[in-house]
Order: sequence, then C-alpha cells, then structure tokens
Amino acid sequence: MARIVKRKEKFDVTRLRFVLLGLLVGLLTGAVVSAFRYFIEIGLRASRHVYGNLRVEPFVWWHWVLLIAVNLILAGIVAWMLKKEPYISGSGIPQVEGQLAGELEMNWWAIFWRKFVGGVLAIAPGLFLGREGPSIQLGAAVGQGLAGGFKLRGTDRRLLIASGAAAGLAAAFNAPIAGTLFVLEEVYHNFSPLVWLTALAGAIGSNFISLNVFGLVPVLHISYSRSLPISIYWQLIILGIILGLLGYLYQRVLLAMPRWYQKLTKLPRAMQGVVPFILLIAVGYFTPNLLGGGNSLIIGFGHYVPSLLALLGIFAVRFIFSMISYGSGLPGGIFLPILSLGAIIGAIYGVIMYKLGLLPHVYVMNLIIFSMAGYFAGIGKAPFTAILLVTEMVGNLTHLMPLAVLSLTAYLVVDLLGGAPIYEALLEQMTFPKTVAQLHRPDRLEIPVFVGSALNGKLVRDLPWPKEALLIGIRRGEQEVIPHGDTLIREGDTLVLLTDSAQRARVKRRIDALSAALATAHKTRV
Repeated sequence: MARIVKRKEKFDVTRLRFVLLGLLVGLLTGAVVSAFRYFIEIGLRASRHVYGNLRVEPFVWWHWVLLIAVNLILAGIVAWMLKKEPYISGSGIPQVEGQLAGELEMNWWAIFWRKFVGGVLAIAPGLFLGREGPSIQLGAAVGQGLAGGFKLRGTDRRLLIASGAAAGLAAAFNAPIAGTLFVLEEVYHNFSPLVWLTALAGAIGSNFISLNVFGLVPVLHISYSRSLPISIYWQLIILGIILGLLGYLYQRVLLAMPRWYQKLTKLPRAMQGVVPFILLIAVGYFTPNLLGGGNSLIIGFGHYVPSLLALLGIFAVRFIFSMISYGSGLPGGIFLPILSLGAIIGAIYGVIMYKLGLLPHVYVMNLIIFSMAGYFAGIGKAPFTAILLVTEMVGNLTHLMPLAVLSLTAYLVVDLLGGAPIYEALLEQMTFPKTVAQLHRPDRLEIPVFVGSALNGKLVRDLPWPKEALLIGIRRGEQEVIPHGDTLIREGDTLVLLTDSAQRARVKRRIDALSAALATAHKTRV
C-alpha cells in the first residue's frame, strides 16, 4: 500500500498566504488594467470623433496628410517596441501560457511597460483588437514582478503569474469568475485548490478596483424581454453548427496570417503593423462606428439590429480587418473581436430565421447573446469560460441552459474538424530559446488525471516515466500520497513530478503522449 501523509490540520497558513498574495496581485493588476482601459476608451472616442468630422467637413488635403503621418508615427513607435521586445506581440495569452508551461522566460518589466504603451497605441486609434489579452499579459507581468520581489520560485512563482492573468481578464471585463476559470481551463490547465484559490483571490481584488473605476454596470449590458422557449431549442443546434464551422474558418485564417504577411508584404515582422495602420484610415472614414474591439457594436444591438444586408457587410468588414489587425503582430487581443463576430453571426441567423417565419423577432436578441459564447467556445475550445464570461458580462443568469447547448454544439463541431484551442495553436507557432537561468534548475510539474484518462488504474511501476522527471508525489484530495511501484493511479489524482525547469514542457508532452498511446492500445485490444 502507498504511504499516505496527512497534512497538518492546524496552523497551516499556506492557502491563506497565497490568497493574500493573490489579492495583492489583483489589487495592483486592477489599478494597471483600469488605467489601460481608460486610456484606450479615451483614444477610441477621439478616433471616432476625428473620422466622423472628416466625413462631414469639406476636403482639406493637409488634414489627410496629418492623419497619415500620425498613423505612420504610431506604427513606427510600436514597431520599435516590438523589435526591442518581440514577446509583447499579439494578445500575450500564448506567451503567458508558454511561461507557465516552462517554455520561455520573460523580463517582466520590459514586457509590462512596452505592452501597456504599445497596447494603448495599437488599440486606441481604432484597430480591430481587444484589450483583454494584453490585460492578461499585464496582470501576469505584475504577478511575476511581485514573485521576484518576494523571492518566490517554481510553483509559488507560477501561482502569482496565474493569479495576475486571472486578475487581468477580471478587470478587463468585470468578470472575476470567468477570469479565474479561463486561467484554469485555457492557460494553466490545472484545477488544484491552491491554483484556483490564488487565481480567484487575484480576480476578486482586480474586479474590486475596476468596479470602483467604471461602475457596477456589466460591460456588455444587453437586456431582452423573454427567455428562449424550449420548443425552439432546435434553432440552437443549427446555429451552433454554423458557429462551429465559422469558428474553424477563423482559426485557419488567423493561423495562416503570419505566413501571408511575410509572403505579400516582405516586411520585417516588427514593421508589418504599418499595413493595418494605413488601412485603418479607409475603415475609419467609411465606418467610424465599427472602430475598436467591438464593445460598442455589441451594446448597439441592444437598441437596434440592422438589416440583413448591413449585417453581412459589417461581418465582412470586421472579419477581414480583424485578421489584418491581429495577423500583423501588433500588441492587441482577439477576445473581444471574437465576441463581436459571434454577436453579428447570431444577428444574421436571427434575422434570416425571422424573415423565413421560423423565429419571432423578439428572440433575435437572445441569439445575439448566445452566439457570443458559442463562437468563443468553438474558437477557444473553452466552453465553461465562454458560458460564464457572457453571463457575467451581460449580467443575466437566466440563459445558462441555452448558452450551454450552443457552446457545446459549436465546441464539438470544431473538435470534429480537428481544430485546436486557438491560444495553444498560436503558442505552437512561436519558438522560445531557453535562457541560461532556465537550465539545471529543479522545478515541479503537476499532471491532473482526468476522468476517462488512460492512466487511471495503472500501477506506477508499469508506466515508462520520462527519464527527465521523477514522480515524487500524488495528491489525492486533501491527502499527499508518497508513491512506490505498487501505487495505483486513480481518476482525480494529481501527479507531482520533479524535473528541470527547461524540461517542463517536454515532460508534459511525453506524459500526454504516453496517455494517448495507452488509450490507443486499450481500444485495439477491445
């Protein structure tokens, strides 16, 4: 029998300590992200005002020259930042995921100030980029900085980074529960109590600050008059399939954009942001109300749903320019652009069904809300986060069931097509050189054994463990099991391995491959 070590029942302040540390990370992150949001909102209002005036005022050539010059200067400043620190490109979520997996190491201060300034300069002019990814990376940088200040290493350090990531999303969207779950489901891939407690504390602290700055009104406060009847839930299945197909298309195009940029522009990667900055002038002149990540567009649906032809045009513009904006590598996210595209798809589907006489017009708004979650669930392959995020952002708990049906359907469609979680796929496109500081430094790797895992029911001695790692413990609920050869692995266990910090990602992949091989062998025998 395996030896079970009972934890102390008294005076164990480990969880309290990390809750307090997470809360500190959250409060600091809330202040940083609130300032980030504020500057972006001020900039977006100014950008819409400028482009709106250009449409109504007589043509003055030097106005256009000045606008082009300003955009080129902004593109040049961001390009300089990207050249100095390439890890600030994009949303930053793949970088945080890679950091937590041990695949890269970053200078938190260099990331922090460049992501803040570069993100404001890229998003505030009106590019179709979101603030949420940068907010997550900013929060992770705050967590890393505090961990360095407290001399924390290994797992303790990662806990603060994860807490900062959760706090960043919580402050960006006023959604603390979704922020916590996003880190667990998509970024950290670990549901251990210490992880979610620290992340939740960070999200709550961050949300407290953002609520004091921006108020208690949900970020996407949209109201609808009636709940969707069960009798027309079949519409959710059809809409979910459409969202899944379009979500898979979104993944393929987004992942191909760096190659297309390189092939078509021949520009260095850091300079490719010049393209969307120049194209932004045309987009802003003809459609100033569409500028930004899409927050105002979604809220606008609560007051007026455009005609079918207008919706199709809006979708085309937002899809294409979102790809151009993010594909250039500028610091900005895809979170909010995905939600806005989902809302547009829901509106298009709802209007078509209404015109066909298959859906009362009063339920079009329901489908707009549900589609935001469904589209993100398919692209991000994080259905729980999608459901809770939209619930918190809209501020209504009465639509959990249709959200779940639609999100699950879209998720399954993308999964059947072979689509990977978008942030994992973006991470795989990045190459991370190992730093000297990462080499020959012991670190802990935690592998959860989920329900249905092929590792369930296996004896420790029967598994070919990676030579780069040593199984030092198995967490089973509140107990710590010291493993030996005859220890039986069970569903719900968390395997604790000791490895080199530079080998964490490789060992994780080896364990995943081992589990997949065992599952395949079992199916063959059956």
